[in-house]
Amino acid sequence: MKPTNILIADDHKMFREGLVELLSKEKKMNVVGDVGDADGIREILKQHQVDVILMDIDMGDTSGIDMSIEVKKDFPEIMILALSMHGDKNYIVKMLEAGATGYILKNAGKEEMINAIHTAANGNAYFSNQVSAKLLEHITNPTAEKKKKVVGTPLTDREIEVLKLIADEYSNPEIAEKLFISVRTVDTHRRNLLDKLMVKNTAGLVRYAIQKGLLDD
Repeated sequence: MKPTNILIADDHKMFREGLVELLSKEKKMNVVGDVGDADGIREILKQHQVDVILMDIDMGDTSGIDMSIEVKKDFPEIMILALSMHGDKNYIVKMLEAGATGYILKNAGKEEMINAIHTAANGNAYFSNQVSAKLLEHITNPTAEKKKKVVGTPLTDREIEVLKLIADEYSNPEIAEKLFISVRTVDTHRRNLLDKLMVKNTAGLVRYAIQKGLLDD
């Protein structure tokens, strides 16, 4: 299996250097560049094939949110993993709406960081525990307006339950145990969600929930 090509985009040089040192020790990861602004990101994308971008939200004059929108428009195959000190719901929602496949806080440890990158590289969503908790809170405790929007979705009540647990990173066996259904039934619900919502993976399911108002604005 070829290494995952990673671009680190963060305006703090020491932080970037620390990540480069950390990831350079991983055999299945290859850092193709570390930059601190929008022009640097664009230049690396011209020169290298990139699989995953670790995208800071605040980069001086550059917004990681705006850059994520730009990158996903020109390179939809690139996975973006938001990397930030901010665990605020508004930042999380905006980055996911911009196309990020996951969101990890900068206080994450080595194992979590590596796991997050591998997960994103495979096209799956990854959220730090604190981020998952915020997303789940706003999925499971909708306002009256949110409830109206949920009713208007093409999903059944059970599918919405499954979607909530998927967003909180429960595995299929864990969902089955929690809802007292079989793993095969969970598999069916997951496939139905992907088909109904016309998305390819877990990240798409979470983004759909946000875009359609299943999460608080």
